[in-house]
Amino acid sequence: MNSDSDLQIAGDILEVPHLLQAPREHPATVAEFVGLARAIAADRSQWEHLVRYDATSRWYHRLRTGPGYEVWLLSWVPGQGSGLHDHGPSSGVLTVLEGTLTERTERGTRALGAGAQRVFAPGYVHEVVNDALEAAVSLHVYYPGLTEMPMHIPQCTAVGQVP
Repeated sequence: MNSDSDLQIAGDILEVPHLLQAPREHPATVAEFVGLARAIAADRSQWEHLVRYDATSRWYHRLRTGPGYEVWLLSWVPGQGSGLHDHGPSSGVLTVLEGTLTERTERGTRALGAGAQRVFAPGYVHEVVNDALEAAVSLHVYYPGLTEMPMHIPQCTAVGQVP
């Protein structure tokens, strides 16, 4: 009689080279873009020395490009926000590197602390704000590269409420 406990894998599957895919030079799937963002986040030497803070506007720096994608580094001083927007035809991965950011969507509000990641498809509408008392840094991967960022007007949620 067979049962789940009778099932065993003989040997180490990782020792069968013809079953493994060669690593890609550039990401091509959502999981690979998330992995790229995590790898950059983990290696502070790639980005920490570049960060600048600007009290008059959000600071940003294009950190890397690849075939069809871009990686951006952004800093947020307390009170700075993106405004309600989408990313046109681009999908993206947002990773918080330092501090805490607040993301607002039509579905609600969530705090994103260091290490948090959000993955979004084209047309995803959100606002990102630094509501904290300390500066924050985030990493953004866009595929295809960001060519537009249409702004949206917030909708009233109750009769007579001003956005």
